[in-house]
Parts: sequence; structure tokens; C-alpha cells
Amino acid sequence: MSKIFVVGIGPGGLDEMTPKAHRAIEAAQVVAGYNTYIKLIEKILGGKKIIGRAMMQEVERCQLAIEEASAGSDVAVVSSGDAGVYGMAGLVLEMILDLPEKNRPQFEIIAGVSAVNAAAAILGAPLMNDFAIISLSDLMTPWELIKKRVLAAAQGDFVIALYNPKSKRRTTQLAEVQKILLAFREKNTPVGIVTNAGRDGETKIISTLENFIREEVNMFSLVIIGNSQTFIKENFMITPRGYKL
Repeated sequence: MSKIFVVGIGPGGLDEMTPKAHRAIEAAQVVAGYNTYIKLIEKILGGKKIIGRAMMQEVERCQLAIEEASAGSDVAVVSSGDAGVYGMAGLVLEMILDLPEKNRPQFEIIAGVSAVNAAAAILGAPLMNDFAIISLSDLMTPWELIKKRVLAAAQGDFVIALYNPKSKRRTTQLAEVQKILLAFREKNTPVGIVTNAGRDGETKIISTLENFIREEVNMFSLVIIGNSQTFIKENFMITPRGYKL
């Protein structure tokens, strides 16, 4: 019976893809994904049918993948990072489980190295204690709800990792987040910015809560804001776990 693999391909470089993810893509006859992510793994896609789509065509892409599996092909639906973190796992799972049980293809969700893990490793060790991950994209979530989540994380003194911090359309949200956080954290709280983690053009910036919005940030950036204990040592961010040295 045909199978759908929902695959997290990692942050970008093929060497950061898990062996299990690599095997799933090799086993598939069809690979479906956002065009940008397809390009990241094109070296291992020789001879496969490609279902590539632009952003905001996720439902169509998943429907085509399910149709290919129903017709007898093994299909890999790929997401960058981990498919279960702002990826395609939820949508694929929901659409498959909406089918009559007799018509469902087999499926497997394969974990990947998420962007937040890759960015944290580049910055040092900023996620050593409790942290929250928040996307600033308001395409799926109302901005007022996003601000409530930022406020709750600030009040709880969580390290905060921000996905989708800025785009051509969204240029003011990061300043609003900064304003919320400055009510609870010192101006010199460490902030790390990683752009294109694991990809060509990777950059790392260490800044502060007061100054980080002046840095270059785009849709390929991930921003990690420290908590009250996070510190900088030799250009690395460290959030202590609590060990006594």
C-alpha cells in the first residue's frame, strides 16, 4: 500500500537532514513542497515527480499529494525544519483523517531539526531553560492574540524564540514586541539573530533588547530573546540551567 511521509528536512543543508528523513525522500516516487524547500534538496530528487507550489497553496499541495498516494505512489511532503513546528504535519494529518478509513493512505510523520534548534546552536546555548516559540506571522493567527502570547511569555520570564519576525508586509510588529518585553526585562537583555541558519549566507548577530530592532532582520531570520538570567560570554548566548560551578 502506498504511503505518505511528512518529512522535516532540517534548516537547509543536506548534512543537517536526519538519516530517516533522507531515506524517506529516497523511497518516495513523488515529492511535494514549497518551491523554496524543494530547491534546498534538489540534489537528491533526481527522477522524482515534483509537486512544487508557492506559499499560501498548502491545501492544494496536500490534496495533490494525497491523490498521488491514492493512485499508488509513495509521496514525501516536505517542510523545512521540523514538519510539526509551523510545518505541514497538522494539515496533512487532518486531511488524511477526514477521509473514510478504507480510503486513507498509510502515513508517517518524520521529525527534523527545527530552525530554532539550529539557530540556538549557532548562538551558543540560549535554550537551556524554559522557552516559548512564537510566530509573528498574522496570516493564520490574529495579531492581537500573538501579542497576548508575547505578553504571557514575557510575564513568565521565558526565553522567547520568534519565527517570522518580519516581512515586506509586516514591518512594525517587532517594535511592538520590543515594547511589550521592555516592560518586564532590562534593556541589556541579550538577543540573538540568526538569518539563513544552515543555508548559504548564514549570519549571526548578538545584540540587546534595546538595540536589536536596528539590526537586519527578514523572513529568513530567527530571533531569540534571553530571559532575566541569559548572559553573553565571548559572543555566545548562554541561559544557565542552574548548575553550580
